[in-house]
Amino acid sequence: MAKARILVVEDEALVARDLVNTIKSFGYEVTDLVQNGESVVQSIQKNQPDLAIMDIVLKGRVDGIEAAALLWEKYSIPVVYITSFADDLTLERAKLTEPFGYLIKPYEERELELTIEIALYKARMQQLLKKREEWLATILQGIEDGIIVSNEEGKISFINPSAQKITGWKEKEAIAQPVSLVFNLKEKIDLESGTIAQNLQEVCLKTKRSLEIPVELTIDPLPEEKGHRSGQVIVFRDISTRRQAEYELQESWDRLQRALKGTIQAISTTIEMRDPYTAGHQRRVAQLAEAMAREMNLPEIKIEAIKFAAQIHDIGKIYIPAEILSKPTKLTELEYTIIKNHPQAGYEILKNIEFPWPIASIVLQHHERLNGSGYPAGLKDGEILLEALILSVADVVEAMSSHRPYRPSFGLDKALDEINLNSGILYEPQAVAACQRIFKNGTFSFD
Repeated sequence: MAKARILVVEDEALVARDLVNTIKSFGYEVTDLVQNGESVVQSIQKNQPDLAIMDIVLKGRVDGIEAAALLWEKYSIPVVYITSFADDLTLERAKLTEPFGYLIKPYEERELELTIEIALYKARMQQLLKKREEWLATILQGIEDGIIVSNEEGKISFINPSAQKITGWKEKEAIAQPVSLVFNLKEKIDLESGTIAQNLQEVCLKTKRSLEIPVELTIDPLPEEKGHRSGQVIVFRDISTRRQAEYELQESWDRLQRALKGTIQAISTTIEMRDPYTAGHQRRVAQLAEAMAREMNLPEIKIEAIKFAAQIHDIGKIYIPAEILSKPTKLTELEYTIIKNHPQAGYEILKNIEFPWPIASIVLQHHERLNGSGYPAGLKDGEILLEALILSVADVVEAMSSHRPYRPSFGLDKALDEINLNSGILYEPQAVAACQRIFKNGTFSFD
């Protein structure tokens, strides 16, 4: 390890020579010996020392205290004072320069050695701390997030450029101001109390020019000192661009939803123009199926899937001859076989439309039954979509309780008895129970 280099500033020749010899005997290198404050700067520019031993009272215009202040502030060279004078005024002046040691003449050699060692150690620690602070400050200055640091009094002690840009406050204006003045939130939050939750929050910030900017923020307390709160760090970012993107995305989604609903409505209208009985049936089934799904507390996305699928679940009937659909007498076996093809036909029509829900599959399965007796694929429990199971119950109830060209209405009570009797056999029990409840408690009725 290299020897520490020490500058000696002493105007008494005999004392200076003894001091230099003593320091060398400790194993240190003496870079220079000067006798006045004016010569100090010239000396360190030639050979910068690690430490200066400084007599306070020097001949000339610059005394030791003035020279020491210059060394530390401008050149980061620590100073140890050595003097014969120890009056209160001198001590107060010396304290202002934050010396790294203070010796009163005469002193012991061991006392001098310890003072030098401690001063060098303290200087190294302060320089490391200073570098760490500079490194941290560089990071905080360059980071895109706004950062505001407050002290224990709730006054701002640091504000980085991003925070200045967002708030509209310059550093010189913001330092020592209350946090709530600079970081002015529209919401009523006591920033100084430290009671705000530390998790990410979205709030509205009022800038110096009274502009309102949405920001996302976190607040964390600084480490406590001796059991007392020492301040906090506010990290925040402007989310105006993100909010705008979210708004545009929502607008795009709403447009898509409207287009999809329009598409479904157009399909439903096409069916109605060809077969008024089927169209009215689909509307009522959609109303009942949606009410059942809400009674079952299903997620909104499933409720929408059920509602829209129900509105066009018989679209495949456009392939069925009109004379079969409106036949006032019992269907033949061949005619019934043709009717049973409508779920598959509906699937073929809808499968290439990119709905955000499995509309085509729900339409395909709405005549399947839990015991495998349904059509077109004879699927069983566990193979059928829940949305299709709900639709099938609503479909049966509406069909039985409505008039048809070939028969009168069986009535709602008969329809509810049918699904109750075959609950768990043909129909999904939870869907049956939901259907029974909404009719019995009066929360639903057909238009």
